[in-house]
Amino acid sequence: MKIDNALILKLENLARLQLSDQERDKMESDLNKMLGMVSKMDELQLDDVDPLVHLTDAVNVWRPDKISEKTDRGEALKNAPKHDNKGFLVPKVIKKT
Repeated sequence: MKIDNALILKLENLARLQLSDQERDKMESDLNKMLGMVSKMDELQLDDVDPLVHLTDAVNVWRPDKISEKTDRGEALKNAPKHDNKGFLVPKVIKKT
């Protein structure tokens, strides 16, 4: 893959950036250098190497959940900026498209 000016313009638009011509040229050069470095990995002989799934052989040890000191609902809602005496009221953050 080669990074060209068209791709830089597309990335600039997606990232909502406004780059100068000099910055675009520098970005193109830098990205091509990075791809060149990464492509050197294609020269490695990895046929006999197993893929790395985990960094260690450690396995998570899960403990059972235990119910402990409950917080009273009224006490939990006492300092909430907005509540309906049942739960916290927060602004909607998911929009339908």
